[in-house]
Amino acid sequence: MDQEEILLDAEERMEKAVSVLTNALKGIRTGRANAGLVDSIRVEYYGSPTPLRQIANISVPEPQQILIRPFDSSCLDAIAKGITASDLGMAPNNDGRVIRLNVPPLSTERRKQLTGRVKDLAEEARVAIRNIRRDANKHADQSEKDKLMSEDDRDATREQIQELTRKYENTVNDKAAAKEKEVMDN
Repeated sequence: MDQEEILLDAEERMEKAVSVLTNALKGIRTGRANAGLVDSIRVEYYGSPTPLRQIANISVPEPQQILIRPFDSSCLDAIAKGITASDLGMAPNNDGRVIRLNVPPLSTERRKQLTGRVKDLAEEARVAIRNIRRDANKHADQSEKDKLMSEDDRDATREQIQELTRKYENTVNDKAAAKEKEVMDN
């Protein structure tokens, strides 16, 4: 691998790690209703676990309520079971046509638990980024051993990999801090 390939590969993979974190943070509850809270829920639909957003329209008509309108009303009970089985901590209200989820205000203890979860997710993302850095550095070392790049080029590549690592770790830290603030303030 040459210098550009190594850097491009590392940057793409680090971008994916940040993207995974962003999607995970969407599912963390704040005091307000948010369609992202139920995005990760999987429902048994015709024998296979299916993401809720693929079988229902999800909307937020009020700040404290999520409305789930299934495309096929026969799966209402399966959706209710999926929500109950998830770790949301909300009871689904099924009226025969739609499911309503009332989002209760968060207690201080629950807010602290959620900020702990945010910190865990951020640490997982940072670890993933560091693993990507390690792999990219190995590629640079191997390229130097294979005489594809000089020692100076390898050192420059490693320096650029470290800059990418710092950049993406800062992005992770910023996203985590913003989500923690959102959880504690709302």
